[in-house]
Amino acid sequence: MAQARKSGLGLGKGLDSLIPMGMGLGGIQKSDQKPKTEGSNGSDAVHDQEEDEKRQPVLLKLSLIEPNREQPRKQFDEEALNELAESIKRYGIIQPLLVQKREDYYEIIAGERRWRAAKLARLKEVPVIVKDYSDQEIMEISLIENIQREDLNPIEEASAYQRLIDEFHLKHEEIALRVSKSRTAITNSMRLLKLDKRVQLMLIEGEISGGHARALLALDDKEAQYMAAEKVIENKFSVRETEKLVKALLNPKPPKVSASPDSGADVIYKNIENSIRDILGTKVNINRKDTNRGKIEIEYYSMEELERLMDLFKHLKG
Repeated sequence: MAQARKSGLGLGKGLDSLIPMGMGLGGIQKSDQKPKTEGSNGSDAVHDQEEDEKRQPVLLKLSLIEPNREQPRKQFDEEALNELAESIKRYGIIQPLLVQKREDYYEIIAGERRWRAAKLARLKEVPVIVKDYSDQEIMEISLIENIQREDLNPIEEASAYQRLIDEFHLKHEEIALRVSKSRTAITNSMRLLKLDKRVQLMLIEGEISGGHARALLALDDKEAQYMAAEKVIENKFSVRETEKLVKALLNPKPPKVSASPDSGADVIYKNIENSIRDILGTKVNINRKDTNRGKIEIEYYSMEELERLMDLFKHLKG
């Protein structure tokens, strides 16, 4: 597991404070059912001993374990899972799964990737730690584990933050403390949910990056976001090029309005164009910026014609 990020409060301390790190399989007891609960004799010593026992890993049948359907992560890299399965075949599962007892099964709180790899490795039993958590704690732990492993795609991460707000009424600052990120990072992550669903899918599938997605957020219209994203993918735009595209869409240049053909100035400049054309023997355009400035464009259609013009300029200069 990647080294946990540091935080001063709550679950932001990371999973290291919840799951013993580097725990081997020696001394793990087997269990086909929920470990014994607190005794009723009221003894503090017995209570403390039983609490310690409940924190120790036990071997549990894989068939009794099911994933958390509400966990943030929805996609798993098959190649990475196969690599982990090969490692498990060779070394076993070093870090136990964290599970919670449900009515007739154990639900994974942390460790679904290890559980999936164990199935691929055809294990019958896996080491687990059984604990009781609230729905909010389960959600937070699952989120922390995936963020520490960098397993979530940007949309999964943003959706998880949104659930913590919708279901548990947490504020951005509170989420930031729990996952050891800045409040700004949480806010920027959640902004991705404002993208068109088709653009979100492009981000999930890696067709565009988070930088591309954040640039597209400047477009309020969902259809405009999608059309711009299509253009980004088609042209393989960088993030900087995407920002320029969005800026152009937000601030389209007004079409050039040509002066009235009856304008006296137009007649004068047209006559000048014709005079220069007669001298050079090729098409000439005068592009005016204002009454005192502009550009003269001289067209040529072959290298021979360009050389002829150069000879003409030399002759005029001489």
